[in-house]
Amino acid sequence: MPQSAKSLYFALPFLVACCVCATEPVRVVTWASSVHGPYPAGNAVAQPDLSMVFPGGSADDQTFRLIVKPNLSGTQARLRFSNVFGSQPISIDAAYVGLHAGAGSIVPGTNRPVIFEGKTNVTIEPGKMAYGTTDLTFDLAGRKLAVSFHVVGRSGPMTWHAKAMTTSYVSRPRSGSHGSEEGTQSFPFTSASWYFLDAIDVYGPCGAQATVAFGDSITDGTNSTINGDDRWPDFLAQRVHAQYGNQVAVVNAGIGGNQILKSSGGGPAALERLDRDVLSLPGVTTVIWLEGINDLGSSGASAEAVIEGFRQGIARMHERHIRVIGATITPSLKSTPTHGTPEVDARRKAINEFIRKSGVFDGVADFDAATIDAATGSLKAEFQPSSSTGGPGDKLHPNRAGYQAMANSVDLSQIGHGTCN
Repeated sequence: MPQSAKSLYFALPFLVACCVCATEPVRVVTWASSVHGPYPAGNAVAQPDLSMVFPGGSADDQTFRLIVKPNLSGTQARLRFSNVFGSQPISIDAAYVGLHAGAGSIVPGTNRPVIFEGKTNVTIEPGKMAYGTTDLTFDLAGRKLAVSFHVVGRSGPMTWHAKAMTTSYVSRPRSGSHGSEEGTQSFPFTSASWYFLDAIDVYGPCGAQATVAFGDSITDGTNSTINGDDRWPDFLAQRVHAQYGNQVAVVNAGIGGNQILKSSGGGPAALERLDRDVLSLPGVTTVIWLEGINDLGSSGASAEAVIEGFRQGIARMHERHIRVIGATITPSLKSTPTHGTPEVDARRKAINEFIRKSGVFDGVADFDAATIDAATGSLKAEFQPSSSTGGPGDKLHPNRAGYQAMANSVDLSQIGHGTCN
């Protein structure tokens, strides 16, 4: 497709949105967290021992207070709760959304009830999701939300996202409903993960849209700072907001250990989760796809197989008029025994050449060039020490400085942004 025709093809959703926005609000995802399995399967970072908080791996008449950071402000918020990896129905009631004040507390007067199709409670069958809504009376810009909800009785296996890199709060087992409370007294336990909640969207301003960062642990934020919001999608969001204001969200659909081709401890393969984690989210116009190193290192996949996986995913996103920016795979040479071999590095380089030169992607984010030490072929030394738990790092996951360098390398002109007259 000629470049001029391709530009018009991907502009169509923006033009349609602006034609209707004078009378219709624009629904756009403002926060996301890809669920990947039942607790405790996954790759949490800095997780406390939760054996006494969730005996038998189940919530039991408990209230969660999850701390999340939306990307765009809007009016009504819609929250998506997931029981995709559950084995029994779960019942949720007394859900609230308020501005996070600090620790487990909420800014007084901001806690708003969530309504599920006219009710304050919902039962979600195994493998299903449910939506609740609330009106927002405050500006979300730069603020975190506290999403509180009570799980009635025993939940059974809990659908979760392990690597939140964010502290959330949980009440004692069999302690009942506390979501309406503004203080922290009823939430003595912490977790570094998110449970059940996997997306929030809002009615945003005319032309608002979202970019999804789709990938593995390097997108999920391994080695970034706990509660620092300094994964590469976070740094990219700061740049996007500085240029486009409250028009473009950057949401994170990374999962630690994820692969393109094969389901594993990193959850469903990217091609299997694409519908739920990207295509079902409202307002998505751009995807930045950084993945493949786990296919190479953990599964021994060939470069050709990974490239074919990219082609399949791109074709499905193009059917939905979503532009796909290919992110080159960051260096892993001399890192872990599985990912750090010269053989893996050779396949990584072949994939990166495809990303840069094939023309299959609609743009390129050259994260490899931003993070590699040309003299050694490994991750730059200043990007290696872990910002999460300290220590020298693993030479695979960049630290805070490395993630910032990655985000700074993205050409913002590749990210769509709608405008309205």
